[in-house]
Amino acid sequence: MYQTDRSRTPKNVLPTMYDLPSEHPEDSGLPDLFHLLQSRGLEYTFFPRNYPSERVFVASDLNLYFDVNHPQWYKRPDWFAVVGVDRLYQQQELRKSYVIWQEEVSPFVVVELLSPGTENEDLGQTIRGRGQPPTKWQVYEQILRVPYYIVYDGTTNILRAFVLRGDRYEELILTEPRIWMPEIELGLGIWQGTFEGVERLWLRWYDASGNWILTPTEQECQEKEIAQQQAELEAQRAEQERQEKEIAQQQAELERQRAEQERQEKQIAQQQAEQERQRAELERQRAERLAEMLRLMNIDPDEL
Repeated sequence: MYQTDRSRTPKNVLPTMYDLPSEHPEDSGLPDLFHLLQSRGLEYTFFPRNYPSERVFVASDLNLYFDVNHPQWYKRPDWFAVVGVDRLYQQQELRKSYVIWQEEVSPFVVVELLSPGTENEDLGQTIRGRGQPPTKWQVYEQILRVPYYIVYDGTTNILRAFVLRGDRYEELILTEPRIWMPEIELGLGIWQGTFEGVERLWLRWYDASGNWILTPTEQECQEKEIAQQQAELEAQRAEQERQEKEIAQQQAELERQRAEQERQEKQIAQQQAEQERQRAELERQRAERLAEMLRLMNIDPDEL
């Protein structure tokens, strides 16, 4: 977890998310469709392996209150994730805002999607005015000390990543548009594909093997595909078993026919042997009668 400095002021006298608004009348309005879809895609694929889902909170375009001494000051990141904090506030409710002196855990990663109106502030190129709240960069870097700060331009598809080294952000030199975050066993990179029916380049989380984390819809499609493949395999297995059973029956029938043929051949052989025996017996009897007749005629049959 990424703890913040705790105020000595008791929590019960400080404003909470119920007191602090999640919107502000002076804000220009809702983000564009790309911001909405991109933030949704980040949420759908953010699953740190070393944190249970109930201990991960993600939000987009939600007020983040950061200064206990100035409870009305806030920033509204396009997307951020906190690990080691309950997904629901006090394990019960959806948050109306994220109040750092109540949560006491800073975001682990913040993603800002560049737009013309916020580009300078997102990249730390604005200067804090006298009496004004700190800039977005100052809040992330010096107050909340967010370990990873990601900036993505959806128009040029340029990805920049800043990691907290000591007390300052250091930009990573990316040889490819990917950033690995070992603390949560996840990486963030640019993916070409279709999300919510839109084909383009998107920011997306990936695992230690470099595989893109599936969205719930993709997971459902994959499970259906796997179920269909398993059903097809079962059908093929059943057909194979039926064919094997049929072949076994055919082989059994052939064995029966072969045994029957052998029985018949043996029977024929026995009949032939019996016929030979009977023929030999007839020949013997004929020879004896002939010999007897010759002897009656005073002829010795042995001398013939």
